[in-house]
Amino acid sequence: MTTPWLVADIGGTNARFGLVTEAGGQPEAIAVLAGKEHAGLPEAVAAYLADHAGGVRPGAACIAIAGPIDGDRYRLTNAGWSGSVRDLGIAHVELLNDFEALAASLPHLAAGDLVSLGGPEPAHGVKAVLGPGTGLGVAGLVPVAEGWMPVPCEGGHVTVPVLDERDHEVVRALRAEGMDHVVAEHLLSGPGLTRLHHALALVHGVSAPDLPAAEIVARLDDSLCAEAVDVFCGLLGTFAGNVALTMGARGGVYLGGGVLPRIVERVRASDFRRRFEATPTLGDYLSAIATVLIVAPQPALTGAAAWLNQRLTTTSNLEYA
Repeated sequence: MTTPWLVADIGGTNARFGLVTEAGGQPEAIAVLAGKEHAGLPEAVAAYLADHAGGVRPGAACIAIAGPIDGDRYRLTNAGWSGSVRDLGIAHVELLNDFEALAASLPHLAAGDLVSLGGPEPAHGVKAVLGPGTGLGVAGLVPVAEGWMPVPCEGGHVTVPVLDERDHEVVRALRAEGMDHVVAEHLLSGPGLTRLHHALALVHGVSAPDLPAAEIVARLDDSLCAEAVDVFCGLLGTFAGNVALTMGARGGVYLGGGVLPRIVERVRASDFRRRFEATPTLGDYLSAIATVLIVAPQPALTGAAAWLNQRLTTTSNLEYA
């Protein structure tokens, strides 16, 4: 398939693009476009190619979408874009969920792209990736004969993983306000950290303003903000351990998203790793699994490029499934 190839990571706020100029290469000419400035995906792609890629016509593309996909069709969860990638006018287009693309990046990240959050070094084998951002994404990555196969899921919508009494108090406070079923994403996300901060204020019987996640993590000298971040890290450790057990992710559990890179040292000093390993029967199993934070700037573009290269070099059927 003729290069260059287009790769994209399309979120509810920003659309990130890059070009792959040779098979197996890394994305180049990376640009971030504001989604609200474009009517839809075809318009954003056209703007990127015209303004940042010299007007080239890509021979193939891999588009990662933060929302549900069905064959060639997509819908952004937190924005108004929807449609078919056939409308892009590119001969071959692979369409992935954004966390599938993040999972596909894992074997291709360098040591400098990762920060250990405890445990051994990552190993070959089934891997899992999860990340608190606007929501809570989860995906797996399984080794196969042709390379690697990303496995999408909706793990962020499982019931919240409460463990200790303070966790239960938080959930009780939210239920008292009408949230009958608290799922993991309700607390383990950017908006979830705001909700967690609010719930802890209710637990302690104090008044506190509703703060965005960025302000909470910037105000760790405030006792309520610090407690919110610590509870967040503990819940995240239990959730990550559950994901590792469910997926059999002996190759490592990787964490991405926009929240954690701002509080790396706080996560490392928190209960995250202890609660990751806290199971009454399989503590040894979990203690042998790496937990690492992804700090690469555009890992989903790396994953999209890797997946497209694998698809174009291992299959003769280039039609949509």
